[in-house]
Amino acid sequence: MHRAIYPGSFDPPHNGHIDVIERAASLCDEIVVAVAENISKQALFSTEERVAMICASTAHLKNVSVASFEGLLVDFAVASNASAVVRGLRAVSDFEYEFQMALANRQLRPDIETIFLMPSLENIYLSSRIIKEIAKHKGDIAPLVPEATAKALSERL
Repeated sequence: MHRAIYPGSFDPPHNGHIDVIERAASLCDEIVVAVAENISKQALFSTEERVAMICASTAHLKNVSVASFEGLLVDFAVASNASAVVRGLRAVSDFEYEFQMALANRQLRPDIETIFLMPSLENIYLSSRIIKEIAKHKGDIAPLVPEATAKALSERL
């Protein structure tokens, strides 16, 4: 597989995201981590901050780049010359939503495949919402997030 897109809001990025990026990077020639600019969501971090955290957290992966996008994911994938979209699945509840999105994307662009990857067991329960909740209540997030995310959350909260 040549180039794939791994999209998300990544607000903030956590070890589950990095796990999926590493898995995808081992399967594909190139991964573009696509940070969504979603004006309908109230993000804790700006798009630029999220891009910077992911760049710092994936610097060890030579075939990973990070970009931001707005609009339809399939349009970004076409503009990036990607043949696939990678999505992480943690639980059955994720699958229902991701399956619907994959089918909608296939309807829009049948030439772009969706690949579902599961994070490792130690990261399978992580979500950005959980990370923010733990950090807000001064819990120890260090084992759950990359160093860049821990630093950014410490400064923000």
